[in-house]
Amino acid sequence: TCCGAASFKKPNLDPTTLANFRPISKLPFLSKVLEKAVYEQLQSYIDQNTIAEKFQSGFKSCHSTETALLRVFNDLFLTADSGGHSVLVLLDLTAAFDTVDHGILLSRLELSVGLKGTVLKWFDSYLKDRSFSVNVGSCFSSVSPIHCGVPQGSILGPLLFSLYLLPLGLILEKHKVGYHFYADDLQIYMPLKSSSKGSLNPLLDCIQEVKLWMEANFLSLNKDKTEILIFGNSDSNVLDNCDSAIGPLASFCHPFARNLGVFVDNEFKFEK
Repeated sequence: TCCGAASFKKPNLDPTTLANFRPISKLPFLSKVLEKAVYEQLQSYIDQNTIAEKFQSGFKSCHSTETALLRVFNDLFLTADSGGHSVLVLLDLTAAFDTVDHGILLSRLELSVGLKGTVLKWFDSYLKDRSFSVNVGSCFSSVSPIHCGVPQGSILGPLLFSLYLLPLGLILEKHKVGYHFYADDLQIYMPLKSSSKGSLNPLLDCIQEVKLWMEANFLSLNKDKTEILIFGNSDSNVLDNCDSAIGPLASFCHPFARNLGVFVDNEFKFEK
C-alpha cells in the first residue's frame, strides 16, 4: 500500500478542482531500493538490445526537453530554409500514467521487450494487488485498490510507461511523418508539399490511427491541450473544412503555442 500526496500539476491552479491534482506515490524505502536494482538491469537489457523508442527524450539518460525541441525545430528550419511549409501537431495525453492497462503492459513486456519466465512474473507481481490512500495535511482517506496505471513517483513507472508506448512509434513511422516524444507529450510534423488539402492526407490518416491505438490501449488524447502550428505560411486556410479524428483541424490552429515549456510561434521569432 502506498500513500499518495495530493500535488498540484502546475502552480496557481484552482485547488477546488480535483483534476488539477496529480497523485504522487510515497513508497517505502526498501521498495525503492529493489526498484532501483530492477531498473538498472532492465535499462541495461533495453540498451543492449536497442529496444527503446529512438525518438523519446523523456526518462532517458543524456536527453531532455532541449534535445526534443532541437531535433523538431531543426527539421522545421530545414524545410523553411528550402522555401517549404510545415505543419506541427502537439498532442498530449490525459492522466496517461494512471490509465495504463496492466494486462496490455505485461503483454508488451513479453512480446515487444522479450521478458519471459520469472522476470515477467516479477513484473506481474509488481503491478498487481496494489492499494493506496490519499493524504491531505493530517487527513488520510480509506484504502482503495489500484486496478490500472503505473505508480507516479516510482523508479520503474516512467520506464514502464515508455515501453507501453513502443507500438506507437511504429505507427508514426508507417505514415512517414516526423515525430518526437517527451514522456506523454507527442509532436507530429510534416512538410506541406502544396497548399491543397490533399497534402494533409498522410497527417489525417496518422492522427486517425494514433487515436484508434490510444483508445485500444486505454489512453486518451487531451483535446484541450492539442495545438497546431503552420510554419513558413501565414495563410492557415489549408486547415479550413479539414476534419480529423480529433475534430476540425482549424480549431486547433494557433499563431503560437507552448511546447515543452517554450513559447514557439509560426514565424520562428521566439519573442513571447
